[in-house]
Amino acid sequence: MRNLLFSLFITSVLLVSATSWGAQLTLRECLERAKEHNPGLKAAAWTPRIAQEDIRQASAADYPRIDAQAGYTAQQTAQGAKLGGISAETQQADYASAGLAATYTIYDFGRRSARQQMARALADSSAQSFEARRTDVALQVIEAYFSILETGKLITAAADEVAQVEEHRRVAQALFEEGVVTRNDVLQADVRLAAARQKLLTMKNRRENNWLQLNFLTGSEAGFRAELDEGATFSGGTAAPLNENDALSRRHDVLALRHGVEASNMEVRESKAAFYPELYTQADLNYVQNDKALEQTIMAAFIGIRVNLFDGFATTATTEKAVRNRSRNQDALRQAESQVRLEIDTSKNDVNVASERISVAETAIRQSEENLRINKERYRERVGTATEVLDAQTLVTQARTDYYSALYDYQVSTARLKRAVGEL
Repeated sequence: MRNLLFSLFITSVLLVSATSWGAQLTLRECLERAKEHNPGLKAAAWTPRIAQEDIRQASAADYPRIDAQAGYTAQQTAQGAKLGGISAETQQADYASAGLAATYTIYDFGRRSARQQMARALADSSAQSFEARRTDVALQVIEAYFSILETGKLITAAADEVAQVEEHRRVAQALFEEGVVTRNDVLQADVRLAAARQKLLTMKNRRENNWLQLNFLTGSEAGFRAELDEGATFSGGTAAPLNENDALSRRHDVLALRHGVEASNMEVRESKAAFYPELYTQADLNYVQNDKALEQTIMAAFIGIRVNLFDGFATTATTEKAVRNRSRNQDALRQAESQVRLEIDTSKNDVNVASERISVAETAIRQSEENLRINKERYRERVGTATEVLDAQTLVTQARTDYYSALYDYQVSTARLKRAVGEL
């Protein structure tokens, strides 16, 4: 009975393992996994959160600053004064003191407002930068996903070539043993068979590396494998916007730079406001232990104006730095907008060319397979050469390789076009 239960347990574990291994992994699931578990995105997600705290920090200027202090003073002798030839102490030698002060800036020529707007613009820029990073990761996932599918097809094509060359070698060996052909045909087949096997090994290694890349992007274990969806496509409903402004308004990286330029404008405004005075008010509550005084607790209110007269040209340098930083961000924005236009044009070209390549490759596959059939028959009838058969087999493999390359290049190019127009 115990052995029966153990056997049932092992069988159930194996069935579950087989089910999980054979479960289909769709492209959408990979994108969702990357969104949730990609290590780079998880680290980048902290930047917008930190930027929100910068907003809170800048908004603190809307409230008064309240400071408290307390202390104890020990003097060698008590302070005193002479009044009409009479000397008298005016303070204790040792005394305690405490104070509470509230300071609030009433007006600073827009410096506080500019600082707050700059913080909000930087927060928006951080959020858009994170979305741009997410889009880049999504494109990398798509490329890795279709690369695995492509290499899977190439492995099949390479395995077919190995089988075809092995069959040809058997035929060449039989004809050699009959004395119809020379040993050169067999040796030639051996060399071509070794090359086909090396190609097969290369494709398998490439697929393993693609799996490692996909698992890294999706935050999965390195050894995770699944059955990918052969019908995955990115070709549906992709179209460039009617004008380039639509694409620019949807590109997160461009929006991040635009918010960066806005933050730079606020930085310039804040630095220039430092040349102007600041109007502020202050309320104090001070206590000084002094039994010689009538009042030990003093309350006071103060309104004043302060302006910096000279700081070693630090304010001037800060303003100049802000202006140059704004110019740099504006140039970066113009460069990014030009880059987006280039990406749209090149992606559209890639999609169109890949579509044409698929049609050409389909025709080439039929022609190469017919060419291989003819050369095999010619060789068996001893009117053709071994080189012609091997070359025909190579052409079949090349035609299939070109077809699968065009097929998945079309999918990836479509995804790149969607990213270029801000739809990914």
